[in-house]
Amino acid sequence: MKCKRAPIVADVEKFEFDKGLEDGYELWSDVVTKGWIVTDTLIKVKRPDGSIVCPYISHRRGRTFIGEGDYVIIDQDGTKHVCGADKIFTRYLPVEEE
Repeated sequence: MKCKRAPIVADVEKFEFDKGLEDGYELWSDVVTKGWIVTDTLIKVKRPDGSIVCPYISHRRGRTFIGEGDYVIIDQDGTKHVCGADKIFTRYLPVEEE
């Protein structure tokens, strides 16, 4: 069976610090040692104690780490997703706000 994604309206925000878009941070050393994620473009933040952490969002499948240039999508029901700049506007089309 083929299906077409139902149209939804979502807030699309380019990730920036101090906007509260992330759900948390994980130590860079833990991200690297888990070995299941490509870390080349992940955002890294150095804390005052010298530790380096990476921001992420939480969803039903776990965590998605935020990379340089990524967008955070927040659906009407509050569900968050991360999408790269290379795909964001092929998946989400800007709409005029009412």
